[in-house]
Amino acid sequence: MGFLSKFSPQIYALLRFVTGFLFFCHGAQKLFGWFGGEAQTGVPLMLVAGIIEFGGGLLVAVGFLTRYAAFLASGLMASAYFMAHASGGLLPIVNHGETAVLYCFVFLYMAARGSGIWSVDQAMGKG
Repeated sequence: MGFLSKFSPQIYALLRFVTGFLFFCHGAQKLFGWFGGEAQTGVPLMLVAGIIEFGGGLLVAVGFLTRYAAFLASGLMASAYFMAHASGGLLPIVNHGETAVLYCFVFLYMAARGSGIWSVDQAMGKG
């Protein structure tokens, strides 16, 4: 697998962009009903989640304030898992919480690693 190691920075940048964009899409569904979703702005908890997903996803995707946005997104996903999924069984595969767990840990990794290449933070000298 060593042949991919030389592309690690580029692969991480793609991971950051794709993950941020998908999270942004979840927020757009909750806030605006985009992408086949239904706006849920009448429920305060969903409104807050939508704002964090929309704004945090956008910030992570472009690599601006990535550590902060990813840390907040990680916490949101941990909360979502325990509030919406954990009561449905011990394992995420049983309680349908795999996506929340995966987002939580990917964002936690991003919070630790930072924005990396191809990011606004790097362009500003803070990557």
